[in-house]
Amino acid sequence: MDLRTQQEMVAILPRLRRFALGLTRNEASADDLVQAACEKAINRIDQWEPGSRLDSWMFRIIQTTNIDQLRSQQRQDAHLGVVKHQTEQSFDGERAVEASLTLDSVRRAIHTLPDEQRAVVMLVSVEGLSYKEASNVLEIPMGTLTSRLVRARTALARILKEQDGDLTIANTNNVSPLGKGVRS
Repeated sequence: MDLRTQQEMVAILPRLRRFALGLTRNEASADDLVQAACEKAINRIDQWEPGSRLDSWMFRIIQTTNIDQLRSQQRQDAHLGVVKHQTEQSFDGERAVEASLTLDSVRRAIHTLPDEQRAVVMLVSVEGLSYKEASNVLEIPMGTLTSRLVRARTALARILKEQDGDLTIANTNNVSPLGKGVRS
């Protein structure tokens, strides 16, 4: 592997980790997935076509490695990792807390999606891949990708609307969104 390819691979590591975290729902599992994918990529670098997008090739490796790992876990009757909530500290007051709660709500909603829909949302909405690039990464037809994306977005909108309704009800009952009583 030449130096330029090594540098490009290092540069996309944060994006690979973010994608892996979206697929696995667990920080440690995401790190393990990225490490396994990088090892596969390094061992099979001759299969990558110089001049093509390294990030798309790596996303595909992460996707297939994740599927392989899930199948292996299912054969061993292992349970999927529990969603690890990331707590984000903020010092910007009410807006920062609201943004943190919104981000956490979206993260939880994405994690409830089926694997296929979650992968599509992560590639298109989080990583910014085009529909064509995402369909190539996932090795699915464009129509399947758009169908999954529509279903995922519809489900996310419904989940977030329900969560917003729960927060409104909680606030009208003098209960904060964090579940602790609020005194007037």
